[in-house]
Amino acid sequence: MQIDVLVAEIGSTTTLVNAFNNIESADPVFLGQGSAPTSIIEGDVRIGLDAAIKNLKKHLPDQPEEITWSTFLATSSAAGGLRMTVHGLVYDMTVKAAKEAALGAGANIHQVTAGKMRQSDIDRMINIKPNIIMIAGGVDYGERDTALINAEAICNALNLTSFKIPVIYAGNIENQDEIKKIFSNYEGKLIIVDNVYPRIDDLHIVPARNMIQKVFEEHIIHAPGMEYIRDMVDGPIVPTPGGVMLAAEILKEAIGDLIVIDVGGATTDIHSITSGSEEISRILISPEPYAKRTVEGDLGIYINRENVLELLLNSKKDNDTKSENYKNTLIKSVEKLGAIPITDEEKNLAKDLTQMAATTALERHAGTFRDLYGPQGKTKVAEGRDLTAVKYCIGTGGALTRLEGGQGALEKIMGDSHFKKLYPGNGVKFLIDRNYTMASLGVLSKLFPKAAVKLFKQSLGLSDE
Repeated sequence: MQIDVLVAEIGSTTTLVNAFNNIESADPVFLGQGSAPTSIIEGDVRIGLDAAIKNLKKHLPDQPEEITWSTFLATSSAAGGLRMTVHGLVYDMTVKAAKEAALGAGANIHQVTAGKMRQSDIDRMINIKPNIIMIAGGVDYGERDTALINAEAICNALNLTSFKIPVIYAGNIENQDEIKKIFSNYEGKLIIVDNVYPRIDDLHIVPARNMIQKVFEEHIIHAPGMEYIRDMVDGPIVPTPGGVMLAAEILKEAIGDLIVIDVGGATTDIHSITSGSEEISRILISPEPYAKRTVEGDLGIYINRENVLELLLNSKKDNDTKSENYKNTLIKSVEKLGAIPITDEEKNLAKDLTQMAATTALERHAGTFRDLYGPQGKTKVAEGRDLTAVKYCIGTGGALTRLEGGQGALEKIMGDSHFKKLYPGNGVKFLIDRNYTMASLGVLSKLFPKAAVKLFKQSLGLSDE
């Protein structure tokens, strides 16, 4: 059987393969999905990929014995995904801007520093061994010294190791020539991009975000065997969260402002694509990006399920949790819960954990109203992410797409929202990525944007009007 496009999503624990046909026609088709455990432990991710392709055959029309494809694409979060460290000047300004660029590109940020780095900061950075290091700091034609001091310390530390970690400089434009001189004897790659914070209250993160994804695809080998996957791929290898962001951005252009909730085994990610409302923008005290991603590393329903259970128990009324037997039974059930729930009891428990993880992640992602007191009395301001203009809330990830009642769980996450939170209004529509193809459609959109939008609408159950 001939397939137009095969897209692999190589995760830390599971490898998915999605097949699409009629990709350049007006009616692209999602053919099916195969899955298998990711084979990092075996030393070669191709083992898991081959198993996923074999499993895909069972889910294709007529279950063909052999398949071929015209185009092969991939996303990856294997071996921890894209690990980055970010080093800026002021936490609420250049550091925030650099973080937004890194997270939007699909990175997992393992270290953030503000101001001049101490030796302990440098030591920690080396121990992390990030895939990419980002240096920022200073508005254009503003403070210069901090970024230069940090760059010199980072370069010296890297030269003492065998690491050739790509370094991205996205700070004060006046420093660019000196940054080049500092890294002139560095064997790794230095990339200079536009300042992520060129002026006060101006986030300029898209050039840095695009460069992070390019560096990831060109220079990073995530896990054993990935170099062979790169030889197979016809387009870019995108970090899986970056693929979700790409899909969210193209869908926003088609249907309007949206948020995406991705509950996973280790983390819960929220992506929002919105400029917010005019009313809130007038009282917002600091800028927010058009496309924003937050990662909650303590909210996973498998690896971090004990954390989510504690939140769940604390959220229940006293009469629900006053029985120690009840608590102990629930704790034991969570301890036994596997990555894939099998029994009805396990599925119901996984649903409760999923809803709790999604509710908590959204609370952290969304902004809030605050009251400031000054000489003229009380002033109402807004701080953080404004979601009030959002029209759609989309659920993706294994937990929300594979468990029955995923849409119901999604609908409940705003039910008890606090009046001070900048949540979407009552008219928001809840949708599920039923085919679980969002990350794949994100990387597909780089080559076939029209097909990606149509396929995403199909997965969400939206009419293509």
